[in-house]
Amino acid sequence: MLRTISCLLLLGFAGLMHAQTPAASPATNDTLAVKAVINRFFEGMEKGDSVLLKSTCTERPLLQAFITDRNGQLRVVETPFADFIRAISAPAKQQYKEVISFDAVLLERQLASVWTPYTFYVDGKAHHSGTNSFQLVKMTNGWKIQYIIDTRRVMSDE
Repeated sequence: MLRTISCLLLLGFAGLMHAQTPAASPATNDTLAVKAVINRFFEGMEKGDSVLLKSTCTERPLLQAFITDRNGQLRVVETPFADFIRAISAPAKQQYKEVISFDAVLLERQLASVWTPYTFYVDGKAHHSGTNSFQLVKMTNGWKIQYIIDTRRVMSDE
C-alpha cells in the first residue's frame, strides 16, 4: 500500500512538474520574429538587396538620425525611404556592414520597440557607432519596421 501511494505521489509530482514547464510563449515567438526582421533588414543593406530591404518595412517607413551637424548643432535629419533604397541598391565602391546587438526588445500586442547599439564598418574599418531605435508593427503578414532613429558618433581616429 505504501509503495502504491509513493508511486502515485511520484507520478502526480512528475505530472505537476511537466505541467509547469512552459512552452514557447507568444511573446518569445514575437521577440524572435522581431529580431529576425531587423537582422534581415541589415542583411538587405549589406547585400544591396532592395527587395529584401523593402520586405522588412511598412509601405512608408520613417528613417531619421540624431546627429551633430557641421556647425556643432544637434539635429534630427530624415532620409526618405526611396532615397535610402536607391543608395543601398547602387553599386558600392566600398563594403558596408553594420554590427548590432539587441539591448532591449519591448512588446505590447502589435507594437515592438527595439534598442540596438551598433558599430558601422566601411571596408572592414569601424567608421561610426551609436544606437538604433526601431519601432515595428505587427501586420497581417508579420512584423514590419515603421520607424528607425539612430544616434551617430564618429570613431575617434576619423
